[in-house]
Amino acid sequence: MIEDMKTFIFGINHKTASIEIREQLFLNPLQQDLFLSELKSYPHVSEAMVLSTCNRTEVYLRAWHSSQLFEDLLQLISRIKKMPLAEELKQHFYYLEDREATRHLFRVTSGLDSLVLGEKQIIGQVKMAVDRARAQSMMGKYFNILSNVAIRTGKKAQTETDISCGGSSVSWAAIRKAEQILGTLSGRSLLIIGAGKMGELTLKQIRNKGAKNIYLMNRTGTAAQTLAETCQAIPVSFEDIKETLSEVDICVCAANAPHFILDKKMIEKIMALRQNRALILIDISMPRNIDPLVGGIERVTLFHIDNLQSVVQENMLRRQNAVAQVQAMIEDKIQDFYVKISKLKSSPQMSEFLDSSKNY
Repeated sequence: MIEDMKTFIFGINHKTASIEIREQLFLNPLQQDLFLSELKSYPHVSEAMVLSTCNRTEVYLRAWHSSQLFEDLLQLISRIKKMPLAEELKQHFYYLEDREATRHLFRVTSGLDSLVLGEKQIIGQVKMAVDRARAQSMMGKYFNILSNVAIRTGKKAQTETDISCGGSSVSWAAIRKAEQILGTLSGRSLLIIGAGKMGELTLKQIRNKGAKNIYLMNRTGTAAQTLAETCQAIPVSFEDIKETLSEVDICVCAANAPHFILDKKMIEKIMALRQNRALILIDISMPRNIDPLVGGIERVTLFHIDNLQSVVQENMLRRQNAVAQVQAMIEDKIQDFYVKISKLKSSPQMSEFLDSSKNY
């Protein structure tokens, strides 16, 4: 029945789980595809998309109500991650439905639910989640409309309020953190590990900072070479990581490796080569790519994503003043969305289409 079909959100985020837990439950692109593929076999699920970032892992569903749905999703993520979910781990998940689920998505796309209030990257991440779901044939008419309105609301919030004023990204916070410690980046040398989106954003944050040398390291040399040319950086090979880390003052790791790239033993050797000159390491990878034990080495300062929250406080007053504006905007857009859905459902053919199976 139409009235039994609901929108659900199942997941964890930075408010409910530490970075240690979030990285355990982070879904890489292949795992996201697998999650969506598995959901195709669930007869009570009509549409779905998966959003997994450094701040959250969330599954958005259009489904017929089932008392087993929450447990089914827990079992599915357990199978995909190949790990048991202990009761204390399950407690970090939230489960929202209908209007609260819709409101949550709008808050996410508007940057109200981010670790860094007003971050701009989330809209692109939601778009990628939508595209991935569409490629898996898990986006139907309802979620197409919902995601379109949510993304437009996020853009409107960014352009018409101060919710994203000043720096907002994790990469911006990483460079700002380094500046706070060193006073300036002028004359300093930096290494960026990772030539993906986060690495690119980090490089752009360093522009016009007066850095002496900016090195870029990536698993595939061609990606590093192309980005380095664009951002006036020096591409270096992973084979030269010890020599490069022996020279630089700061290393920002924005890789996507499934394991630690830098471990305690390696950094101890590098610190000996540096004659114990201080080294700042900032890990903005998810999962983390620098072993947390590295932070215990003398003269090494290590930060990860959750340590960067305080950096953006200088912009928070103006952003906080914009929160009420964005919240009001969200409520208006939610109302517009439900009016649009109601009109579509008034047509028997469209009503059947909105709540049919997932063969779109």
